[in-house]
Amino acid sequence: MSPVSISRWLSREVDVLQFGTPITCVYNPLVYARKPHESYLKQHAKQGIDVLFLGMNPGPWGMAQTGVPFGEVALVRDFLGVHEPVLQPTIIHPKRPIDGFSCTRSEVSGKRLWGWVQERFKKASAFNERFFIANYCPLVFMEESGRNRTPDKLPAKEYEPLFLACDEALRRLVKWCQPKHVIGVGKFAENRALAAIGDTDISIGTILHPSPASPAANRGWQQQAEKQLSSQGIKI
Repeated sequence: MSPVSISRWLSREVDVLQFGTPITCVYNPLVYARKPHESYLKQHAKQGIDVLFLGMNPGPWGMAQTGVPFGEVALVRDFLGVHEPVLQPTIIHPKRPIDGFSCTRSEVSGKRLWGWVQERFKKASAFNERFFIANYCPLVFMEESGRNRTPDKLPAKEYEPLFLACDEALRRLVKWCQPKHVIGVGKFAENRALAAIGDTDISIGTILHPSPASPAANRGWQQQAEKQLSSQGIKI
């Protein structure tokens, strides 16, 4: 099953799930940003890689706009070479518009992560020969105020069917990519990888999430992430 087929399967599975208050709006960029998302998969997903990096879920100014994990607009367009039309979600939160590649807001986590890739590898093709970046959950959850709510904050009756689908999609992606390591970008992603594929021979670990909400990440995220990767036997 190819990454595109896995993405379409996951999109159908999560699109039928229901979420209650305080969530008032859910975006699925695998639907409205399918074209750039699948362009990213076709260009950058490879088999036999060293590391699959796994994020949590889309950020409002990153993947929610571009369909690419940690997808800060300028880096997706200019570095990754992905620039496809983005449609609109069925229901739009007034405080979280979808402007696609016209979005002028910067996704700080994405700018740090993909900015690091650009600085260290110079070309996206050099990075994707050994590495690939994916997200565990494809959905964006918003409260009435526009505040982002992450999947780990959902009640059990809502996260259990969601995680069931996301775990299966991760297993399928790992089977296709055949990575030596799966590295969660943050502890949540590491824990979900352990739950989904912990019984395999694949090494599972984590690096610090590049979120600006993390005081640690604001003190030299790149250096800390590289040190963590090195300690897990991953050479950059």
